[in-house]
Amino acid sequence: MPAIDLALAQVQDLHRDRTTRIHTVLQAGSAPAHGTATVYCLAHHALEGAETAARAGDTATFDWYRAHPDANTSALTTPTVVGPRIVVSPDPDGMLRSPLSETPYYLLGPDTTTAPGEERELAAAAYAMGARAGFAGLLADHAVVACLLRRKNLGDTLISWSITRLPGTVFCDHVGDPAVLGRDLIHEAGHNWLNDALSATACKISEETTFSSPWRKTRRPAFGFLHACWAFPLTMIYTASILPDTDGPTHDFLAAYLEQQRGLLTTTAEDHTRALALITDPTLRQRLRTIHDEALTL
Repeated sequence: MPAIDLALAQVQDLHRDRTTRIHTVLQAGSAPAHGTATVYCLAHHALEGAETAARAGDTATFDWYRAHPDANTSALTTPTVVGPRIVVSPDPDGMLRSPLSETPYYLLGPDTTTAPGEERELAAAAYAMGARAGFAGLLADHAVVACLLRRKNLGDTLISWSITRLPGTVFCDHVGDPAVLGRDLIHEAGHNWLNDALSATACKISEETTFSSPWRKTRRPAFGFLHACWAFPLTMIYTASILPDTDGPTHDFLAAYLEQQRGLLTTTAEDHTRALALITDPTLRQRLRTIHDEALTL
């Protein structure tokens, strides 16, 4: 499938600017030898880690982050078709929580080790499937760190998430199947992309208007509604692309997922047009419309 071009020059500028600012705050030495998006992601781990250490009075860990603005990822990378990735499997019950949010998260740090070989191979295969479906650029820039959490069975509820303070990092349950994991990596990378795109284009979305979300079965402010109307269509496009290459229970699971998403997305058509009017940047607005419209044709 042809590559899906999601590149925005403003996002690349945002990555460079914020990375420079973080390295200045950390008084870090030379920039790590990675691509801009990767350095941007890792710098946020170093910044969060240094701040957490400073609050705890942990001088040794604070100094470690200053000395390792790339969170020592040269010792952690897993090769994939979209570039070196950091694949870890933190204990879900031991992850951090911030006073700003109850959403748990994990920081790369001096005690970080890579995920077991089987999970690294799983992630590499999932990135490869996403790339074949046209999402290499999205995964390269917005899914740099993959935190694989609970192993579940096909058909179980799979929980995945991302947080604004750690752009480029995704948290996913998995079933040991690269086709399913690829879907969830793309979903969370999509959230990371949209967060960066909104910041880079200085779009301030009014929270006064709410829209009916079929996924949450409730009304949501425009920010959350537009996020859902972006991330789910991305997974629909991915699923439709790889479905012919799957079989057995995986095929049945993904086919049912795609059918379910078709029904849900159809109900958003009118509200999505109204919500897009709140996006002030015309290029970003068109990107959101194009992906939503393409998913509606599946």
